[in-house]
Amino acid sequence: MSQPAQKAVTQSLVSRYVNKETLKYVFTTHFWGPVSNFGIPLAAIYDLKKDPELISGPMTTALILYSSVFMKFALTVQPKNYLLFGCHVVNSLAQTGQGFRFVNYHYLGGADAKTTDAAASKPAAPQ
Repeated sequence: MSQPAQKAVTQSLVSRYVNKETLKYVFTTHFWGPVSNFGIPLAAIYDLKKDPELISGPMTTALILYSSVFMKFALTVQPKNYLLFGCHVVNSLAQTGQGFRFVNYHYLGGADAKTTDAAASKPAAPQ
């Protein structure tokens, strides 16, 4: 792409997305609230790789309920806050995954399978 054409494309994109309305939206709580709230689902997604023994069942349940309530809230406020809604959808899905891991580990034999696997992989003692 030639230099003048590239400059025209860049100016077109900047004028389309960096305007008064966009800047006005970025400096509101409708934007920064959900952005800062995304730490919760990101932490839950990161924790999907950790040991299920560390998962708190009551806290996971509370976070699923919290996200469900705020999904409804995000669509009730005016104007509708789709960014907040998306944040809580992701959090709800991540926490549900954690909840399944918790139930599997504590109630469906995951802990027993873990100890059996650990014992089977342990080398035999020399005689």
